Formats: sequence, structure tokens, C-alpha cells
Amino acid sequence: MAEATPNKEVPKPKASIDTTVSTEKISWADQAEEEDGQDEATSSSSAPVATSSQETKTEPTEEVKEQLGELSLSEEPSLLDDPDDSNIQAVTAGDTVYTSAVTFEDLNLSEELLRGLYVEMGFSRPSKIQAVTLPMILTPPYKDLVAQAHNGSGKTTCFVLGMLSRVDPKKKIPQALCICPTRELALQNQAVLLRMGKFTGITCMCAIPDRSTSYLPISKRPPITDQVVIGTPGTINKWLVSKKLATRDLNIIVFDEADHMLAQDGFKDDSERILREIKRSTGGCQVLLFSATFNEMVKAFIPKVIKDANEIYVKKEELTLEKLKQYKVWCPDELAKIEVIRDRIFEFGQKVGQTIIFVRTKESTKMLQSALTKEGYECTAIQGALDQEVREKIIQEFKDGFTKVLISTNLLARGFDQAQVNLVINYDIPVNHETREPDYEVYLHRIGRAGRFGRKGAVFNLLCTDWDKKIMEKIENYFQHHVPEIPNWKSEEDFENALKEAGLL
Repeated sequence: MAEATPNKEVPKPKASIDTTVSTEKISWADQAEEEDGQDEATSSSSAPVATSSQETKTEPTEEVKEQLGELSLSEEPSLLDDPDDSNIQAVTAGDTVYTSAVTFEDLNLSEELLRGLYVEMGFSRPSKIQAVTLPMILTPPYKDLVAQAHNGSGKTTCFVLGMLSRVDPKKKIPQALCICPTRELALQNQAVLLRMGKFTGITCMCAIPDRSTSYLPISKRPPITDQVVIGTPGTINKWLVSKKLATRDLNIIVFDEADHMLAQDGFKDDSERILREIKRSTGGCQVLLFSATFNEMVKAFIPKVIKDANEIYVKKEELTLEKLKQYKVWCPDELAKIEVIRDRIFEFGQKVGQTIIFVRTKESTKMLQSALTKEGYECTAIQGALDQEVREKIIQEFKDGFTKVLISTNLLARGFDQAQVNLVINYDIPVNHETREPDYEVYLHRIGRAGRFGRKGAVFNLLCTDWDKKIMEKIENYFQHHVPEIPNWKSEEDFENALKEAGLL
């Protein structure tokens, strides 16, 4: 494996963009290996080595150039199409040239990080979103970035690798910060970072609510010396107020599921407070906003948070992946919903992988789990009111494959990665509690739990009222995507045909 070479000063060229995104399908980064993709990450005792990079890029062959599209500068936000599509447009701020990465070596990463990507993670080449955004993240003058990409396209690797690349392992002080909407997502991102950075000696602290018996008050905690901190906004704010989390050396801050982090009904106030504190302390650092969805209100708010940023967006009608087959099922009543799950979907679905069933309330998780358990189906249920130890145990059992069916509220709608999930069932269609309108972003995130990393998957939307039908029609119109209906909810053959059409049988 080629060793990284020393830094060279990056010149300021004219505004232009070059791309060399490979169309060959091998193994996208972020694609978990079937046998070991869910292993818990552990720290490495390897001696820390600082990352290094150089300006020189590998020149692609003429044949490769013909296969690949060119990124062009435009005044509109760039539109990232399907992960398999090689033609992208990108909007860049400033006069920096970015060359899309064909291989990870093109990013001039340290040997330790390359070992983490190839040996520990088992990746073979960057995915499309990584090929385009990583040069934007890693090239001086380190512009801010707003990046939207399909669920399962490799966003996590983008910002995790970005954080690891901006950290000096010899300095025992926080240098990278990642903020997530849920503790489950924070723990998942920490696990990915520790695996990817296994050979670097970089350490990571998870800042999440602590309700365990070993709880230690913030005032009695020592100052954080880990180079990377990943956590939820409430806990991070508490650490900042208590002066336990130093921000003066932060080089990069990431907002995962950024649309929710900046939404008025999400964590907007906490996120703004954290950004103000960091700008006051550091004078400014690179800000990365990553999500699969950005609604128009959040898009309008983003320029108030970060200015002069590189941007990549996806057309909303292209957000629903073609490899993910969606269906709607008309059920005459609530009892029929359970019957469909039990006698139709499970009859074939349990043969093809794991299933997540999304419901609207915590009471529904208990009801549905009880109903399915009584019929002999082993399943677990998770919702926000459970103690953290219980939630962690449920998640781990599902990730380890001990349970095949997981019932969840929207707690796991965002960012939950489990490669073996092939089926998603919307027992309740997601709606905004205040407006009673469809929650389009949550719907997209929910269905994105199936068919991760380009794998095949199926989604069944269960409808039993006229209001359900109207909500589903609005979702179809919004994404400009027709969702076919299962002809007969009682027909095993119809469900078997649907799963065959999805490529799961």
C-alpha cells in the first residue's frame, strides 16, 4: 500500500471542477460485510501517526475519462442523482479546484487511515457521494459543506473520514465534533469512527445522556482529552457550559441528520448555541451538514448558519431509490393490519432478512409486540421512554441477528444502519403531529432503513382509513413516485409476487 507523502501548499486556481467518478460497481464504502459488518468497534493501542496529504492527483486514463462525467459550475444547488449515475453537477464556493476521487489514495490519506478503510472496514473504493464530497472536505481552505445524498450511499464515511483526517493524534484536546439527534446514532457513529481510525491512535468520547447507576455529575468529570467528541446536542451544551469540553482547537464540526438538527421543531436552538460558542472560541471552523433530506424551510435557514459553503442537493423525486420497492396495502381494519404482517408478509419475509416495523406511538409498540408475540413471533420493540440500558440491549440483539423483527417509533427512522434489513413495514404512515400533514422527510428516512448500500429491499405501507389513503396519495405526489397497491390483502400469492418483484425471493 502506498505511503502518504508530505503536505504541499495548494495553489489558488481558477474556478473549475473536474470529476473522475468510477462507474464500476465493486464495493461502496459504508457497505458492511455480511459476516463482520456489525462488530462493535474498539480502540486501538497502535502508536498515533498524524495524517498527511499532497496536491498531486492520479491522472485517469482516457477510457476512464470517457466513462465519467464532468462536474460543472452553476448558479443552482448541485443535484446528486442515483448513486449509480456518474453525471453530477456541483456548486462550489470560492476558487478552489476539486478533483473527484477514483480511489482512496487520490485523497492522499495517511497510511494508517488507508489501512483502516481497506483492512478494518473492508472498503474497495469511494462511493459517489464520497468521491465528490471528500475532496471538498479535505482540500484547503476547508470550505463549509451542505451535502444531501440517498440513504445508504455512504454519508457516514464522508464525515467520519473528514474528522479523522483533520485530527492530530499527538494533541490531547478535542479537535473534531459531531452532533447527532439521538443517542443511538451517536453510538453508531462512534463505532464507525473507532473502526475506521483503529490504526491512528485517535480516541473518541461519546457525549450522550447518562442515566446509568454509575452516573457521574458533570462538575466532577475531568476535562475531555479525546480528539473527537460525538454526541447529542443537550449533553454537548451541558459540557460546554461546564467548561469540560474545550472548543479552541476544533477544526471541524459535523451535524449528522442536519435537517432535523436545524429544524424549528428539532434541535435548532441547541445547534445555534453550539455554533455560536465554537465561533466565539475558535474564530470559526469547518462546518459540515449531512442528511438525506433538507426541506425548503431548512434550506432557507442554512445560509444564516453557514455562509459561502459548497452545496450538493438531490431532487426530491429522485430520493426514493429504484432498488427499493414500495407497496401499499389496503386493510379493512386494525386487526387486518396485524393479520397481513403475521400471515402474509412474515410468511415469506422472514426468509429474506430482518424487518423493521414503524408505528406512531409508544403505546402502539407495546400493542403490536404483544399481538405478534402471542402468535409465536419473536420480536422486540423500542421507543424513547425506555431506559438507555434496555434500548442498547434491544439494538445490540437486533444488530447481532438474535431478533429478526424490530418494532420502533421514529426513534430509529434516521441513520440506523443494519445491512440485513430487507423489509420495512409502515404500520402507521408518518404524519406531522401539529399540521396532520404527511411527514415526507420521516417517510423517506423510514423506508431508507431497508435496502441499505444499494441492496434490494421492500416497503409495505398499511392503510385502513380514507385519511390513510389521502396521506399516502400526498406522499406519492410529493416524491412524484407511484406506489403500486397489493391487489388483495388476503392473497398470499400477491405478497409473494411483490417480494419476487423486489428481488427478495
